[in-house]
Amino acid sequence: MRQRVERVALTAVLVALVLLAVPLALAIRSSLYADQRDALERAALAAAVRVNPDYLTGDPAELPASAPGQRLGLYDPQLRLRAGTGPRTGGDTVRRGLGARVSRSTTDDELVATVPVSHAEQVIAVVRASSPAQDVRNRVLVGWAALAGAAVVALTVAVLVARRQARVLAAPLEDLSRHCRAVAAGDLTARAAPSAIAEVDQVARTHNDMLHSLSELLRHERNFSANASHQLRTPLTGLQLTLEAGLAQGDTRLALQEALAATRRLHETVEEVLRLSRSAGLPRPAAPDRPLGDLVAQTEGRWHGLFARDGRRLDFAAADVPDDIRIPGGPVTEILHVLLDNARVHGHGTVRVTVRDLDDALAFDVADEGTVDGDGKRLFERGLSSDSAGTGIGLALARDLAVSLGGRLVLAGGAPTTFTLLLPVHREGTSPQNDAGQGRP
Repeated sequence: MRQRVERVALTAVLVALVLLAVPLALAIRSSLYADQRDALERAALAAAVRVNPDYLTGDPAELPASAPGQRLGLYDPQLRLRAGTGPRTGGDTVRRGLGARVSRSTTDDELVATVPVSHAEQVIAVVRASSPAQDVRNRVLVGWAALAGAAVVALTVAVLVARRQARVLAAPLEDLSRHCRAVAAGDLTARAAPSAIAEVDQVARTHNDMLHSLSELLRHERNFSANASHQLRTPLTGLQLTLEAGLAQGDTRLALQEALAATRRLHETVEEVLRLSRSAGLPRPAAPDRPLGDLVAQTEGRWHGLFARDGRRLDFAAADVPDDIRIPGGPVTEILHVLLDNARVHGHGTVRVTVRDLDDALAFDVADEGTVDGDGKRLFERGLSSDSAGTGIGLALARDLAVSLGGRLVLAGGAPTTFTLLLPVHREGTSPQNDAGQGRP
């Protein structure tokens, strides 16, 4: 990437230098030659005005002193040198001067300018000024050398700037490439850092958004697998025991009925886990509502025998709750099952489930006689558990279910251990939309 940027920049600079330097070099050459011809013409004019018309009769002509590197000569109409320095016989340039016009010429050896000297409307002489052509060539070479030096300096600066810009442009892309390699190696937490280049930042944001979506999808997949295995383990074990007990008995009708009820509960559990596994941003199907009394009675009937076999007591209290309250049956049942299973496995003594009416919400308190030490929030972190016997999945699942219903699950007390589920509700005869219009949670 850096080499390509440098090559592009240097190619552009070289093209610009060639397009600029070649015309400038030609302009320097033309300007220096023109300046020298003008200088020769001025010297010839200055000498012409000093020529005495009587030079032909023997009065010697006096020419001004020539500049260094120049030669001045006075030629008569017969092209003979009469004064100054120059070839003994004038050439074509002097001959053109006799035609009453200023003339210039350039040969390999010298530059020549001639100016006619007139008297009584006749050309009586020609002043010839010349200088070596090599002097002009030397000045042209010096000018070209200065131009080449400036081009080298410009090219050097361009190389330095191109390398710096290549680093600036390539660094964010190289960083993005490193993050892509890290993601390919399995690190989905890698995120591209912002840079000072808007286009690269846009690619980085798209890359980060893609990683976030991918991480969420994988998290939902992992959570679904963990939730399903956690929630189905105990019911499947109970179903297996029920079927084994039925096979050991002569009459299997009762065992089949219990197995059918357990299968229905498994179906509800699978439906809730699937509903919760929907990715964020996708619509989740609403859980069907059930009367609160039926849910409490069913939950108590399912768990009373389990606590009794452990020699523990389970109490339900919902005396002050109106009969017209309906709640999402499946999710609340799963939450209560998680809390009761947690109390049975990790708690002690009597377990009390209390339902309180808070006007626009219900509070379900599940308390036992055990204690919880430390930060209660860590109990709801997936993969963490209060002791080595837990998987750290149940309470995290219960919290997610509560959030999906617009409620929340908290550890209300540590001694004795008390979990509280706060759940917004609507009563019979009112729709959830009307409840929302009344400001209910």
